[in-house]
Amino acid sequence: MKGRVLIIDDEAEIRRNLTVGLTQEGYSAVACPDGISAIHELDSSREKGIAYDYLVTDIFMPDIDGLKILKVIKIQYPDLPVLVITGFGDDSLKMTALSEHNTGYLDKPFEIPDLVKALDELSPGSTKEAAATAEAAPADAGLRESVSAYLTIRITDPSRSMDIYNELYNMEGVQKCEAVRGDFDIIILAQAASQDGIKTLFDNIGKMDGVEIASLSSVERPKLDRDVDQFVNVYSQAMKQPAQMKSGKQPGTMSYIIVDVDPNTIQQIFTTVFFIDEVIFCDVIEDGRKLVGMITSEGVGRKSTILERLNEIDGVLRVREATVIKLLED
Repeated sequence: MKGRVLIIDDEAEIRRNLTVGLTQEGYSAVACPDGISAIHELDSSREKGIAYDYLVTDIFMPDIDGLKILKVIKIQYPDLPVLVITGFGDDSLKMTALSEHNTGYLDKPFEIPDLVKALDELSPGSTKEAAATAEAAPADAGLRESVSAYLTIRITDPSRSMDIYNELYNMEGVQKCEAVRGDFDIIILAQAASQDGIKTLFDNIGKMDGVEIASLSSVERPKLDRDVDQFVNVYSQAMKQPAQMKSGKQPGTMSYIIVDVDPNTIQQIFTTVFFIDEVIFCDVIEDGRKLVGMITSEGVGRKSTILERLNEIDGVLRVREATVIKLLED
């Protein structure tokens, strides 16, 4: 056998053709229709002591695009040969893919001999070499050490708007305070050592003149499968957290989104939303019935496109937006 190949492509015919073609060429091939199923396959194979020698992945998929999978795979298995395939590529995408170690690129359509030649040009490697590294990140690696909650606030005395904002912005326990345009006027991300600390902050804000608290929702850990949770943590540390730290300096318009969801589909919805490039962060609240996140958009009509994409995700019931109003310079 020439090696075990994991294929990720959302088109059934392509999965079938690649699996059959590679098998005829002496490979063992397993095909997955999306990123989540591929994550499950890698994890279950590792637990069984079965290693993959190649990954062949499409770029555009319904849940996680191939470049994001590539980024995490290269962190977990840096020597695994990866071949990126796409029918909608360009020079920029090709250069991005090839910038990763031991990665090849192949435009669709192609023949099986082209695929075999591209795999042969990659250096040998497998998921076996980095198995210990992949397991080193515990399933709870992303747990917050403190308790977090979102508060939404309406200002009932507009004449005191700036004074109220400044007081809230500088209040102990307030990690993020944004003036917004939407169903409420201010959204706060609060953190404390315990729920009692959140309640104390909530009570102090409620006593302020000219303020009405619209909602208080504790941030929850999303209910994800262990291997998906680990994948999300690795990607978050590598990509999302740096973006969060720079979110105040992002170009374009910043908006909070509140997404009502079917809690039975929370894993699929959370991962799909989380991996949208324009989503800076995404948190779960209200027993998995809502997501709170921040999106950034640049260009005419870009924000509408993002919101439309969110509304089209299976299990999303409603998407509301609150545009951030910049009051203070960072």
